[in-house]
Amino acid sequence: MLSQIINLNLFAFLLIFARLGTAFALMPGFGSQQVPTTARLVFALLVSFLVTPILLPMIPAEPAETSVLVLLLMSEVLIGAFLGTIPRIFLGALQTAGTILALVSSMANSFIQDPISDQQSAVLSTFISTVAITIVFVTDTHHLMLMAVVDSYNVFVPADGVQVGDMSDFIAHKVADSFRIGVQIASPLIVSGVAYYLGLGIMGRLMPQLPVFFFGMPIQIAMQFWLLIMSLSAMMMVFMQFFEGNLYYFAAPLGG
Repeated sequence: MLSQIINLNLFAFLLIFARLGTAFALMPGFGSQQVPTTARLVFALLVSFLVTPILLPMIPAEPAETSVLVLLLMSEVLIGAFLGTIPRIFLGALQTAGTILALVSSMANSFIQDPISDQQSAVLSTFISTVAITIVFVTDTHHLMLMAVVDSYNVFVPADGVQVGDMSDFIAHKVADSFRIGVQIASPLIVSGVAYYLGLGIMGRLMPQLPVFFFGMPIQIAMQFWLLIMSLSAMMMVFMQFFEGNLYYFAAPLGG
């Protein structure tokens, strides 16, 4: 073990840490503000140290010029930021779904600090995001995120340049897919909400003296909560299938 530490290629370690450290700083769960910065840094250093012997054959020789070294490090940081942002985009599907759920259940004005997205979000959005990230870690899907970052060296080979156009196109498509999945996840409550509002509208026209707002809101909130409880497991299954399936774009055996 000591000989491995002494013989460690510091240039390769620095290059690997630039990608992995940036990715871990942005990944959901690992990069949350609820996790101390020291813990995130130590974790990134340990993982970089462990995978350096595996990735060493894919690391280019140390450049002689400082400018080339800086450009190489900047490209690795950019790739790491891309890899860390992608899971956040996938998790954004639940932000979309939660916002829609809050709107159709008349709870859009109830906000709370979301520890997953690190911003103020509707209570229902925070709830389903927390459930999802808990499932990700309980089912060891976070290992797939780590595997995707390590195996990304098959796709983004160091010193081959950064495919900015391909990365931008991929992000654009995944943002669209994330929004689509978010709407699909919230679709049961969207349908019930539209049907309920339609019924309230008809009732308000037939009975003008009925205080529709005070009469309808408690029933609407209770009905939407019941539907959410009944469909939550199916929502999480759809999300996990989407989350895992897209991470396999990067998770491939090294050298394969």
